[in-house]
Amino acid sequence: MVEIYLISAIIVGAVYLFISEKISVDLTAIGIMVLLTVTGLLTPAETVSGFANPALVTVAAMFVVSKGLMRTGGLEFLGRRMIKVARHNLGLALLFILGSVALASAFINNTPVVILFIPVVMAMCCDLGLSPSRFLIPVSYASILAGTCTLIGTSTNIIVSDLSARHGYGEISMFELSVVGVPIAVAGIGFLLVAAPRILPNLANPTCQLMDGDHRKYLAELRVLKNSDYLGKHPGDVFAERFPEVEIIELISGKRIYHPRRDAKTIEADDILLVKGSLNDLVALLHEDGIELPSSESGLTLGAQKDAPIVVELLIAPGSALAGRRLAHTDLARDEHINIIAVKRQDQHLSERSIEDVRLKTGDVLLIWCSDATLARLRTERDYLIIEDVYEELVHKRKAIWAIVNFICMIGTATLGLADIMTCALTAAFLMVITGCLQMRDAYRALQPDVLLLIAGTIALGVAMEKSGASAAYADAFLGLFTGASPIVVLGGIVALTSISTQILSNNATAVLLLPIAIATALGIGVDPKPFIIGVCFGASACFASPLGYQTNLLVFGPGGYSFTDYMRLGVPLNLFVIVAATLLIPIFWPF
Repeated sequence: MVEIYLISAIIVGAVYLFISEKISVDLTAIGIMVLLTVTGLLTPAETVSGFANPALVTVAAMFVVSKGLMRTGGLEFLGRRMIKVARHNLGLALLFILGSVALASAFINNTPVVILFIPVVMAMCCDLGLSPSRFLIPVSYASILAGTCTLIGTSTNIIVSDLSARHGYGEISMFELSVVGVPIAVAGIGFLLVAAPRILPNLANPTCQLMDGDHRKYLAELRVLKNSDYLGKHPGDVFAERFPEVEIIELISGKRIYHPRRDAKTIEADDILLVKGSLNDLVALLHEDGIELPSSESGLTLGAQKDAPIVVELLIAPGSALAGRRLAHTDLARDEHINIIAVKRQDQHLSERSIEDVRLKTGDVLLIWCSDATLARLRTERDYLIIEDVYEELVHKRKAIWAIVNFICMIGTATLGLADIMTCALTAAFLMVITGCLQMRDAYRALQPDVLLLIAGTIALGVAMEKSGASAAYADAFLGLFTGASPIVVLGGIVALTSISTQILSNNATAVLLLPIAIATALGIGVDPKPFIIGVCFGASACFASPLGYQTNLLVFGPGGYSFTDYMRLGVPLNLFVIVAATLLIPIFWPF
C-alpha cells in the first residue's frame, strides 16, 4: 500500500509540473526516473528500460524519416499544386488543403506537416484575399484526425502498440486502426469543411503587408562549362522552364557584357551568367551538370560525407573591417575553404557588374557554403554575424525521388510483415541520410530529445504502476463509477477519460499512464482488453478543445490570431464526436 501512495504522489507531482510547466517536460521526465530509483520503486535497470524500448527507437527514427521527406520538398510541392487548382474557391481550397494535410499526417509526424502548411496557407490567403483564421485551426485538427488512421500516424499509436505487446495482447498492425480511423477522419474533416467557415472568425491577414517579392533573393555568378546543355541557347530562355523565378541580369563573355533583353548573344563555354534568384533555385543550379561557381574548385555536394558542407549567410556587422572593401580583396574571397555563392543587399540595387567588384556595406549578406570545421572557425570572427537558419530553408528537390521511394518501401515492408516497424523505421532513417536526403546534423536536430525523454520517463512510470499494483487499484476505483454498466459504457468512459486527460497532458504521457488502467479495467469486468487498448489510441488523439491539448494547436494559435474560445467552439463538438464514434465503432471490429 505504501508503494501505491508513493506512486500516486509522483503521478500527482508529475501532472502538476506537466500542466504548470514550472520546469520543462523533459526535465520533469528525468525527475520521475530519479524518484522512481531513489525510492526503490524500480531498479536502475528498470528505470532506464524506456530508452531501450522499441517504441522510443521507432519514434526517433520516424522523426528522421519525416525530416527527410520535408527536406526534399515533396509535400510542399503537393500543397502548392492543390492550392493553385482551388484558386478563388474557399470551399474547394479548404478541401484540398485539409485533404493533403490529412494524407501526409496519416504517415508522418504531423507537427512538421503543419509547420510546412502554415506559410503555404498564409501565402494563399494573401493571394486570394482570404482570412488565414478560417484555415489554420482546421489544418491542425485534420492532421490530428488523420494521425489515428495508421500505426505510424502519431507516436502515441506506436507507444500503445508496443505496450500492448508487452502486456501480451499483440502489436497493432500498420493499417489495423484504419477501419475506425478513416471513417472518423473523413467525417471529422467533413464537419470542419461545413463548420469552420461559419464558426471561426474572419480576421485580417497582417502578414500580407509584410510580404516582399525580393525577400531572400541573391545576386550570383554562374560559369557555364564545356559540357553544359545550355550551350547555344539564349540566356533569356535558358532557365524559363525549370527555374522561372531566376532572373538572368547579364551574360559576361570574355571582356564583353551582354543584356538578355536587348542582345541576341547565345551562351558559350566559360561564359559567366549574372543571375538573381532564391536560395533553393541557386543551390539547385549548382547541382546541375555544366554549371559551377567561378571561384569554386569543387562542386556543392550536400550529402552524408564526413564534415559535409552547410549553406549559411554572413551578415556584415556594424564596424566590420570588411565594410567599404571590394569582395575580391577580402580574406573571405581568398579562403580556399569558403565558397561564396551570392550577395544580397536589402532594399538596394547592386550596380556592380561582377560579384567580386561589389564594395561591401554594413548589412550586406553573403551566401556561402563551407564545411562544419570552417564554420566553427568563422564563428570566432567579429566582422560578420553567421545566420544558420537559412540552411533550414534549403530544399533538396533533386533527392525527392529517393525520399519517396524510401518511404514507400518502409510502409510496404511493415504492412506485409516482412520486418517489424522498428526495423523498417531505422532502415528508412539510415537510407534518408546515406542517400543524401538530409545530413547527419539534420538527423540529430530532428530527434526532438524532449519528446524522447518524456516517453522514456512515462514508460518508467507505467512500469512502476504495474509493479506496485497501482494500476489495478486505479482500475478498481474507476470501475466503481460504472457499477452494473455494460462493457460499451465502460469503454466510453475510458475513451472520455483519456480524451479529457490529453487536454492537459501530452498525448504520449496520457497513453502510457492510462493504458495499464484500461487493461486492468477490462480484466475487471471480464472482457477482452483489446477494445480498451484501441480506445486509448483514439482517446489520446481527441485533443481539440484547447490550444494546449496538442503541439499543432499551439503552432497555429499565433499565426491565426485565435483566442481560447475559438478552439472550444470548434473543438468541443469535434471532441464529443470522436469519443462517441470511437465508442460505437471499436466493438464492431474488436469485440468484447
